[in-house]
Amino acid sequence: MQLDLWLFVPACFALNMAPGPNNLMALHNASAQGVRAACVAGLGRQVAFVLMMGLAAIGLASVLYASVWVFTAIKLAGGGYLLYLAWQLWHAQPASLDTTPSANNTAHHSVSVSVLARREFLMAIGNPKAILIFTAFLPQFVNIQQPIAPQFAVLGALFLALECAAIALYALAGRYAAAFMQSPTSRKRFNRISASLLGAAGVGLLLTKA
Repeated sequence: MQLDLWLFVPACFALNMAPGPNNLMALHNASAQGVRAACVAGLGRQVAFVLMMGLAAIGLASVLYASVWVFTAIKLAGGGYLLYLAWQLWHAQPASLDTTPSANNTAHHSVSVSVLARREFLMAIGNPKAILIFTAFLPQFVNIQQPIAPQFAVLGALFLALECAAIALYALAGRYAAAFMQSPTSRKRFNRISASLLGAAGVGLLLTKA
């Protein structure tokens, strides 16, 4: 098996680092809950990506190309969810962004991380463009003269590893941004900037054509 990894890795990492809804959420999660919570929550999107790669590998992604109504249904659900999260962030109270853990809120923090992970999963799984990326992007680096399944597995594993790096980088950026948001006014402004970006992503997804 021979893969053009020297081409795949930089192209894939650029794709991972694109400021999409999940990366924006990782940045916001880190500013609110800390780097560790944001990175753990990012596992939610990884689960979604594994499912999508599995679908792409067995050819079910072709359904999205062939069926406009399936694509539209997923698109409406994903776009609507992004707009819902944007509304929540816009109206969030600045106090909810407190990042200082206390000895008596460990259980609450654990629940919060699980909620964040579920949001990451729903964001990723609700974007039909993601599975199309796996269908159109990864196969470009597969040598059809060699067994395809092992190559797809290697490329998929590399994608997930690079996605972990992207999550960590966005989380670190969010953690450093938190240092500049000590006042409630600054935290509220950051909430609304994040909400605006997520809302724009939601509108963009709703306007996407199959």
